[in-house]
Amino acid sequence: MQKSWGMGGPEAGDGDARLIAGICRGDRHAFQELYRLYFPRLARFLGRMTRNAPLIEEIINDTLLVVWQKAQTYDGSSKVSTWIFGIGYRQGLKALRGLDEPVESTVEEPCGPEMEPEHAVAGKQLQQGVSAALDTLPLEQRMVVSLAYFHDMPYQEIADTMGCPVNTVKTRMFHARQRLKAVLSRHMESTQ
Repeated sequence: MQKSWGMGGPEAGDGDARLIAGICRGDRHAFQELYRLYFPRLARFLGRMTRNAPLIEEIINDTLLVVWQKAQTYDGSSKVSTWIFGIGYRQGLKALRGLDEPVESTVEEPCGPEMEPEHAVAGKQLQQGVSAALDTLPLEQRMVVSLAYFHDMPYQEIADTMGCPVNTVKTRMFHARQRLKAVLSRHMESTQ
């Protein structure tokens, strides 16, 4: 069966699409390389989504298993990353529906040793404030912000990933920014 890759296919120089083409042929080395490329990216994304460190690796493994099993369904109509993040998003939602306990934030960001103590403390407080503000957002808004700011996805890719119209992404971003502005303003006032 000949695969139609369209404009974003391997002949266009897309390394991720070449890996998907290799996975379609059963190339385990291509899958291992894709796994190494996407594990950290998916971990950051799913960490913000689930706020449950033990669950993240399980969701990533489920996501990449789907990629292995369904690689032949990738049609090149979107970027490979959009396709994989879409699978990860759906796997994350599925995992969250299966949880009985509330999700908690367990991801810690270390401070760099080169930072002076007062800058390290101020940076840590700001980081905690932003993280807490993001955690106040509804899941859909939090994911839009995460994909836009932490994964540099344009709105169309976010819409493809989340399976919704672009205008829905824009609306979610608008409301997320409004809520973040209010929460961060209160946080900044309380730390001064």
